[in-house]
Parts: sequence; structure tokens; C-alpha cells
Amino acid sequence: MTEIIQRGTLLLSEPFLADENFVRSVVLICEHNEQGSFGLVLNKETTFQLTDVAEVNLNLPIPLFVGGPVEINTLHFLHAQGGDIQGGIPIADGLIWGGDFEEMRVNMLSGKLDESQIRYFIGYSGWDTGQLESELDEKAWIVYNRNLTNLLQIEHHQLWRTLMNELGGTYKEMANYPLDPSMN
Repeated sequence: MTEIIQRGTLLLSEPFLADENFVRSVVLICEHNEQGSFGLVLNKETTFQLTDVAEVNLNLPIPLFVGGPVEINTLHFLHAQGGDIQGGIPIADGLIWGGDFEEMRVNMLSGKLDESQIRYFIGYSGWDTGQLESELDEKAWIVYNRNLTNLLQIEHHQLWRTLMNELGGTYKEMANYPLDPSMN
């Protein structure tokens, strides 16, 4: 039986998923409809800063994350600024996807928005019609449909393990599996 996927659903990769793009990843679904699904990997930080890919006049070291392997020449952002940035799409629990980039920059410069309330991504994760459902049937993903409040506050390198622990039971055990099963 396929789990319900909707805007705001988190997908946690199963512990031994072999696809290097999604090892121990947490993907936030930003759009899911009959044409397919769009999401952003929340916990894969790059070695780049926002200023390496966009002309923004911010005096802050703002890290970039890999949103996924699709169109890595695109820039996306999630924020917890609410309605203060025009054009953003509400995802869940105060999380907004995108919006007016210049407004976001002004809000950061004025201190209305700090770097802990926003995350920038290059690329995204995408699935064609039925593809995500097939991957769910194959047990490649664990569906997390719980409270997302303060999601951006969790350290990215602990996010997968933290959410697996929150699911409890077998998932809590899986959270401690080694990356290489032969090391168990």
C-alpha cells in the first residue's frame, strides 16, 4: 500500500539506499500532483556558499545545499518567514518555498530574516508520474507526515537520524545502522 504523499511530506531514505544522490537523505516534497513530484533534499550541504552562485550583497557565509540531481543550475530556497516574502508557496508548518529573491535579500540585510530561517539549494529532486509511488512500493523511502515546525533548526547532518528516531520502533533501530552493512 502506497503512503499518502502531499506537499509538506518528508521522505527519509531507507538506510541502505544505494543511490549516492540520496544516501541517508531527507527530501521535503514541495509539489505532488498527477504530473509528478518536486522536492528538495534538506541535509546535503555543499562546499559552496550562496555568493558563489548568485550575486547577492550579503555579508554572511550562507551555505548551499544540494536539492537533488535535477537541473543543478537552478537555485531554490525554503524559509520560515511566512507571508513577509511575496510569491512564496506555503509548504507546511510555517515553511515557505521560494518567493521574491530581492525581498528575501532585503529581509536578511535588515535582520527580519536570519540565516537559521532559510536554506538555499542548487538543483532539485524530481519524479515523473508514478515514479515516486513505484519507489515507495519498493520501500526506498520512509514517509514522514508529522509536525515540521522548526525543521530548519535541526542540524542538517543530524536530520535523517533525528527524524528516524522520532518515528520510533524499528525506525529508531534503523537510525543507528552503519552506512556499510558489513560493518554491523
